[in-house]
Amino acid sequence: MCVPEPLVSVVIATYQRPALLRRCLAALCNQRMDASGFELIVADDGCERRIADLVAEMAAVYPKVALRYTAVAGTQGPAGARNAGARLARGEVLAFTDDDTIPSPDWVRNGYLAMAARPAWCAAAGRVVVPTPTRPTDHERDTAGLACAEFVTANCFVRRSAFVRVGGFDERFTRAWREDSDLQFRLETQAGEVGRADDAVVEHPVRPAEWGASARAQAKVFFDALLYKKHPRLYRARIRRVPPWHYHVIVMAGAVALCGALAQSPRLATVSALLWTAMTLAFCLRRLRGASWHPRHVLEMIVTSVAIPPLSLYWRVRGALAFRTGFL
Repeated sequence: MCVPEPLVSVVIATYQRPALLRRCLAALCNQRMDASGFELIVADDGCERRIADLVAEMAAVYPKVALRYTAVAGTQGPAGARNAGARLARGEVLAFTDDDTIPSPDWVRNGYLAMAARPAWCAAAGRVVVPTPTRPTDHERDTAGLACAEFVTANCFVRRSAFVRVGGFDERFTRAWREDSDLQFRLETQAGEVGRADDAVVEHPVRPAEWGASARAQAKVFFDALLYKKHPRLYRARIRRVPPWHYHVIVMAGAVALCGALAQSPRLATVSALLWTAMTLAFCLRRLRGASWHPRHVLEMIVTSVAIPPLSLYWRVRGALAFRTGFL
């Protein structure tokens, strides 16, 4: 019996989040599109038996949907997992989403129709909806940034031929950060136009975050250095126009204040400490503008506003050294 090839191959990278994956797969298995038109490929970066069992269970519940599982042992991070899933794909269009999204019932169909109607497009970005309260926390507002991002792996469609042409995701991006922008930039420069498929919608609920998550998230800046090395002009035009000079000044003021105190130069120490305090306070208030003023959140913003500038510069320097690029 000859099984027709699907039009779309949906690749979902996952890592140790079975409850979220189940929710995502349930939405995908209930798409308003003929089941023969698409397939689902779960690329498990954690190589867990419980994830394999979950996929098998969902395949039994939805027998008409082509649902496959692959354990990804040879790489680290979602970029490598997505590449592994893409290698198994049979569809002419690759659709990528994450395990913490809820694709709308017409997501696959609308994404495919947008690509089919515009042969010049090598890829398209769908629309991401992030529900947030009127006064969000810093973490909620950070996640909400997905809604206005140009191109994110939570919702994108790529012609398989274009994906192969550019070599897929760069697996040096071992965290879920900037690997999507890198793919977008390479597609635009090597394969063709990247369009918008706004009718292809996924919801991205905000997941709970540990206290102080914004400070720990500065480690992601390490991969900004790699993106900058590969695409310096596009990075400055599309990601960050100028380096975060206020971080440099804050860290310098703190360092000078400490040196002044150690050198028993009270005037230098006082002036530098006042500058550090003023700039750190301004940074904290800027982060709190329009955000939640719950006491716990305000305390978190104060503490992390002190920690973020030095942590960000630390990871920027590490990235610049690791990838040998003049990244500030």
